[in-house]
Amino acid sequence: MRSLVRPALVLVALFTLLCGIAYPLALTGVAEVVFPAQARGSLLSGDQGEVLGSRLIGQPFSAPGYFWGRPSATAPFAYNAAASTGSNLGPTSEALAETVRARIAALRAADPENTAPVPVDLVTASGSGLDPHISPAAAQYQIGRVARARGLPEDQVRRLVDAHTEEPSLGIFGERRVDVLGLNLALDRATKSAG
Repeated sequence: MRSLVRPALVLVALFTLLCGIAYPLALTGVAEVVFPAQARGSLLSGDQGEVLGSRLIGQPFSAPGYFWGRPSATAPFAYNAAASTGSNLGPTSEALAETVRARIAALRAADPENTAPVPVDLVTASGSGLDPHISPAAAQYQIGRVARARGLPEDQVRRLVDAHTEEPSLGIFGERRVDVLGLNLALDRATKSAG
C-alpha cells in the first residue's frame, strides 16, 4: 500500500505544478505578447488614464443623453461579470412577458415622441447578461432621444452611430453590432467640442 501512495502523491504534485501553474503562466505569457489588449481585459482608458470600462462587458447607462445597452440579467447589480448568466426564462414565461412589457413602457416613457417598434434587444437580456453591443436597429431607435438630450443634430448622432457600427467578425461570424461604450464616449467628446 505504501508503495502506491508515494507515486500517487508525486503525480498529484507534478500535475498540479504542470497544469495549475506552468500551463496558465505560459498561456498568459503568450497572450500578453500576441494579444496584449485582450489579455488585459480590452479596457478603455480616459484622458487621465482612468479605466472607463471594457469592450467585452456592457455598462449600465440610464441617462437620456446616452445610448442604452441590452438589459442585464446579472445580480446583485447589472453587468456583474462574476454572475454572468441568462435569466433562464423561456418564451412562454409570464415573468419574462411582464419584464418585457415594463421595459417597453420605460422606453416609451423616456421618449414619448418615438412611435417606432421597440427592437427586441432593448427589452431582452443576452445569454450572458453582459453583452456590450446593441443592434443597429436598437441604436437607430434611440437617436432622437439622445440628440435632443445632448442638444446635437440627429445627423451628427447618426454619423457617430455609423462610425461605431462593427461588421461581422471576418465578414461572416455574428451580426452587425454597435459598440455602446465606444459610442457613448464619442458622444461625450462631441458634446464637449460643441459646447
